[in-house]
Amino acid sequence: MADIEMPQLGETVTEGTITQWFKKVGDVVAADEPLFEVSTDKVDSEVPSPVSGTVTEIIVGEGDTVDVGTVLARVGGAAAEPEAPSAERPPPEPPTPTVPTPPTAAPAVPAPVPASSAEGQESILLSPVVRRLVNEHGLDPSTIVGTGAGGRITRSDVQKVIEAGVPAGAVASAAATTPAPSPTATSSVSAAPPARAGEGDTAVPHARIRKATAEHMVRSLGTAAHVYCTIEVDFEHVDRVRHANKAAFKADEGMSLTYLPFISRAVVDAIRAYPEVNATFAPDELIIHHDVHLGIAVDLDFKGLLVPVITHAGEKRLRAIARDIADLAGRARNKKLSPDELSGGTFTITNPGPFGTTMTLPIINQPQVAILSTDAVKRRPVVVEAADGSEAIAIHSVGFLTLTWDHRAFDGAYAAAFLKRTKDLLETMDWTQELS
Repeated sequence: MADIEMPQLGETVTEGTITQWFKKVGDVVAADEPLFEVSTDKVDSEVPSPVSGTVTEIIVGEGDTVDVGTVLARVGGAAAEPEAPSAERPPPEPPTPTVPTPPTAAPAVPAPVPASSAEGQESILLSPVVRRLVNEHGLDPSTIVGTGAGGRITRSDVQKVIEAGVPAGAVASAAATTPAPSPTATSSVSAAPPARAGEGDTAVPHARIRKATAEHMVRSLGTAAHVYCTIEVDFEHVDRVRHANKAAFKADEGMSLTYLPFISRAVVDAIRAYPEVNATFAPDELIIHHDVHLGIAVDLDFKGLLVPVITHAGEKRLRAIARDIADLAGRARNKKLSPDELSGGTFTITNPGPFGTTMTLPIINQPQVAILSTDAVKRRPVVVEAADGSEAIAIHSVGFLTLTWDHRAFDGAYAAAFLKRTKDLLETMDWTQELS
């Protein structure tokens, strides 16, 4: 008999929610066959069975949130031992290297959070996920009934309180030190009632990833001073290299050679000249990251957004970056990423260009200070200068890059200089050498 436990899915992940069981009691499962799906605050992942055998018991049901190490199910039978590697199936690959946690990331070990409403009350132990929810919604953990092991408060416990509305006394005692607003002020700032579906409407429940994306975006807008800057780039030089090498690249790598790896490569080079765009803003300092861990936003069939991270992108050439982009995007859509592959990003690129966009103004991916949008590259008339200094009209591939940056971190001149450097690299770099 083998116990199936909630796995450690990332350095800072302390709990997970079972969203789906792929097997039921009595079903036979093979080693490495998907057994269940687990959701954390960062990613949904399919978890394979570590053993072969028959599912004899399912202890934790779908929708339940439990700590890492909790026994979820049991698999029995003669085959319920880990299978030895054979010639037909090679041994498992080593784990994917994890992404270094940025200075502002939550600690891996849950930290005690003191209850704020009762003086002298003992501290309450909360996981990083629960602590974030409690802080975001201004809740007092001493008023929340915990259903986890030893009375521990789980994410599900907090979400139930949030969905039910904040009860009296649940908000931290900040109200005691805040002057009560006048009746006029109250009426002018009161929030609109929650929207409700009417006749003829269809109410589509928010998926977990949609809720997480929404919370992250609103939190970012309330944190950073968002400013935008756009520059036009002539991609003709890139295009000529792409067309000359696309067949060989597809044969070698099994994927198309798109603009995104070229832009990513130019960005990491431009960061060397303007390192403050690769940073985290802290109250008393700007924390500049010497390594570039490049986040690439990936759409999940219009259901939400994930940003897997290319670690140490500044040390990689174009071909390696292209491989990483394809690998991470594919595994993101197939729920094969670990939470650590979504952590530690220092700069993000979002790429709506394949849909034909002209100019996108993205929201910063906290705790970063900048994000770049790559919009559509189209054939347009441009003015070109001949060798003799004369000018003429030519048809080139042209697109726009838009940088959103946090004005707390640096000013417009610095942002514009970074964009100009990225543009110059795209228009002049020896891309043929990069592909060799």
